[in-house]
Amino acid sequence: MAKHNAEDETAAEAAMEVAVAHPYAFHVSGPRNLSSPNWRDLINSSWKDGNYKRTVIACFIQAVYLLELDRQEKRREENALAPKWWIPFKYKLAQTLIDERDGSIFGAILEWDRAAALSDLILIRPSGAPRAVLALRGTLLKSPTIRRDIEDDLRFLAWESLKGSIRFKVAFEALKSVAERYGSSNVCVAGHSLGAGFALQVGKTLAKEGIFVDTHLFNPPSVSLAMSLKNMGEKASFVWRRFKSMLPSSSETQATITEGSDQTPPSSIIMGTKKWVPHLYVNNSDYICCYYNETDPAGTEDNNSNGGKENVRPTTNRDMAAKLFVMSKGKQKFMEAHGLEQWWSQDLELQLALHNSKLINRQLKSLYSLPPPPPKQT
Repeated sequence: MAKHNAEDETAAEAAMEVAVAHPYAFHVSGPRNLSSPNWRDLINSSWKDGNYKRTVIACFIQAVYLLELDRQEKRREENALAPKWWIPFKYKLAQTLIDERDGSIFGAILEWDRAAALSDLILIRPSGAPRAVLALRGTLLKSPTIRRDIEDDLRFLAWESLKGSIRFKVAFEALKSVAERYGSSNVCVAGHSLGAGFALQVGKTLAKEGIFVDTHLFNPPSVSLAMSLKNMGEKASFVWRRFKSMLPSSSETQATITEGSDQTPPSSIIMGTKKWVPHLYVNNSDYICCYYNETDPAGTEDNNSNGGKENVRPTTNRDMAAKLFVMSKGKQKFMEAHGLEQWWSQDLELQLALHNSKLINRQLKSLYSLPPPPPKQT
């Protein structure tokens, strides 16, 4: 019996040593010089700093990747990698989202850990810290998950939509549930790569129901065949309009054009009803997400004056569809430009680039052109 106990202890120690040296261990590849919450956050919350918030949320998404890797590699609680990515920030795992097709973990809900916070004399949740976060991972190129991950990648590539996936249904129901439980202002949804695609569509669907959730999208997919076909149609339509404009026009035609233009509400009216503004983080060297940085020529504001650091609030452009943060370090390799680790890099500098992104405006168009809800009966 004593021999078996000694063997178990030796195995546990060996597993701990492997975990300590693992490249995905929090202390190895996690953010540097990032303070954990403490009693001072009651006076001046770190969560009000955009850089801090982005870093922590990116760590939560990394935790979801590691939850699935821990499952695949059969790590036990004592040597699991994932918990180290949420424990320092006083959060706990409340729920894992499972893909029933292969049993993989593709998302998780992390909630504020009040007991852990109290142990460090944090009596209340700091201002700006979400009560719950739904984090969604992207594609994981491992044999147990690659088939279903690629299937959803191809779904987006073909249709620019993920609503046909079982993951969309599970994520939507989970987010709506926590939003109803804690209030939408206390909930956040975030994702990376494919997970960002799900987060965008889940957040948008909730917004159509009047539930506006803080949304953070890292390297969201921007390339699809559907988008390419739409772009081709838009270019053909543009050429046709230019050709028509060169033809002689009658007063009747001019009257028809004027009448038709009056039927389209000004962008300020449509956009003025918006309450949901997702945050997008893209890298110009990442061909998967870089098309979000393409300017919409129909934009009504000049955004050249909106460049600045992430935590600098723009003073113009009331027609903001989303907050788009762009990082560009010159030419980078794809894996580096698409990686999640860059978003908690210590030397990261972001520019708040565009509000009138052509792709964002098209994706959110249906949300902001909805008819007003019918008046409530008294």
